[in-house]
Amino acid sequence: MASLVGLAAVLLFVTSLPAMCPMRVLLHTPCPSCGLTRAARLALGGDFAGATHIHPLWFLVLPFLGTLGIFQLGHYLVRGDLARLHRHFGHAGYALLTLLVIVWVARFFGAFGGPCPI
Repeated sequence: MASLVGLAAVLLFVTSLPAMCPMRVLLHTPCPSCGLTRAARLALGGDFAGATHIHPLWFLVLPFLGTLGIFQLGHYLVRGDLARLHRHFGHAGYALLTLLVIVWVARFFGAFGGPCPI
């Protein structure tokens, strides 16, 4: 579990990592979540307008993922195993995934400033 927390910290605070997104590497196209790490960095620095410019759904996705992480950590500490999250977060996760795809498609048509720069 500590290694996952360490990896999350590296992804948020180290800015010189190469692009690891398979869609970006193979297709040279941003994925539906492209820009969320940069948006998280900006939001943690207090630049909420900049974060919204990079990815307009950061304010939904990041708290959702944070809640999932806290829930998993608590479940692991209490029971010693990982929880089946579909029961608790399935519908919200699917709704959020649908929103990500809608915004992704809309950005290709020029909405929200166009596709996220990759």
